[in-house]
Amino acid sequence: MVTVTPQVGALPDPRRWWALGALVASMLVLGFDMTILNVALPTIAEDLGATTGQQQWMADAYIVVFAALMLPAGLLGDRFGRRRILIGGLGVFLAASLVGALASDVNWVIAARALMGVGGAFVMPLALSVIPSLFAREEQTKAIGAISAASALGMPLGPIIGGWLLDHFWWGSVFVLNVPMVAIGITACLFLLPESRDPAAPKVDPLSTVLTALGLGALIYAIIEGPAKGWSSAVVIGGFVAAAVLIGALVLRERRGERPMLDLSLLSHRGFLTNTLTATLGMFILAGVLFLLPQYLQAVLGIDSFGTGVRLVPMMGGMLLAARLAQPLVLKFGARAVICVSLVVLAFAAFLGARTTVDSGYGFTALWLSIAGIGVAFAMIPAMGGAMGALAKDQAGRGSGLLSTVRQTGSALGVALLGAVLSGAYTARLATTGLPEAAADAARDSVVGAHAVADRLGDPALLASANDAFVHGMDLALVVIGVVALLAALLTAVLLPDPAKADHAPDPEVAPVSADARQ
Repeated sequence: MVTVTPQVGALPDPRRWWALGALVASMLVLGFDMTILNVALPTIAEDLGATTGQQQWMADAYIVVFAALMLPAGLLGDRFGRRRILIGGLGVFLAASLVGALASDVNWVIAARALMGVGGAFVMPLALSVIPSLFAREEQTKAIGAISAASALGMPLGPIIGGWLLDHFWWGSVFVLNVPMVAIGITACLFLLPESRDPAAPKVDPLSTVLTALGLGALIYAIIEGPAKGWSSAVVIGGFVAAAVLIGALVLRERRGERPMLDLSLLSHRGFLTNTLTATLGMFILAGVLFLLPQYLQAVLGIDSFGTGVRLVPMMGGMLLAARLAQPLVLKFGARAVICVSLVVLAFAAFLGARTTVDSGYGFTALWLSIAGIGVAFAMIPAMGGAMGALAKDQAGRGSGLLSTVRQTGSALGVALLGAVLSGAYTARLATTGLPEAAADAARDSVVGAHAVADRLGDPALLASANDAFVHGMDLALVVIGVVALLAALLTAVLLPDPAKADHAPDPEVAPVSADARQ
């Protein structure tokens, strides 16, 4: 969300570029933390005995809290001072990083990730909303572009830097990395950022915030725990029911409010709705793939952490290519054609990846991963630009907040749903006959646990069964991704408004606001 009162006559201050550098460093950290932990999950699972479900929570705790608090965080900054709230968010993020680095228990890692989500939610919208108080209008696009690029750059760099750290230090080093960069950000904000407010911004609705967090949390909990506890268990069914009630209550409250925190009326605009759904499905797929692949590369192929990060580059390379070429293609062929073709390409990549076997090797993975990166990015980037371009200028701030919140929800659901498919298929296929009960339970918890048991018992049959079961589960998850991509292509073809090329080029005054969607 970006709700600001532009200060057109802001005096040029040479310190503003130093302040921008600090904001860029802070956003780079947020970009890292979207992906850096994925490479560390197998190592954490081995060292702390984390189950597949706990690994899902380590990834999702950050995203769920981030999505739930992003809108109220932006509103708090608007009303009580963006500089003050931004510094507070960075401080929370720094403290949470220290907790994660020093944790010796899985639950503490999950708690640290959730606390990092709190800090990240306060940093993301406010880093953008302070720009008008620093820069004159003619410089604002460049400044917002630098912040957005830093967030986007963090995603491909996260696995590589995280892998290098894991090869040289302990897994907590992926949290320690945040500390100096965030400390620089806090110091710079204290001395370089002016305070700014927007007293006319809507008030924070505590009840809506609680309903959002609890509703998303209940939904993710039910999905993650379903494979282990059984989809028909009272706990899982209760989680789904609670999620439906809480999210339903949120929708009713927001629709009836005079100045809602989450402006759902924007979804009545067909162009905004369709593009938002497409961008959200893209995040669903991207987050799911980045959860699945590091486990496959490390556990099944035996690649070290740094090598795993490097081997995720083909997907990110495809995304960076799309970032440069997507808009010219939209101008030439129209957004609907580009998005539909890209989603079909993504479906092809997923179905190709679903043919992976234990003996396929990395070359085959690099092939379908590159195609997937191109497909997902060429679909998401025009969809995000189209969503914001479909709105009037005075709706841009509310639209950006809603788009960002829904997309982060898609990320959390991607990890939860695709992780649940993987976990259920892995547990059902793993052969544990003849193993002691404790060893069988450890093997069923995760493929990393199965490898540890197989090494301890000298059981090559269990090792082979674990690898086969994991690849089978990953293949099923990729089939789900392919089906979701085809459904998204059909949705876009049917619902996206007539693709007059001019209609889908984002308004120059609106486009910068949506740039954060590239994170």
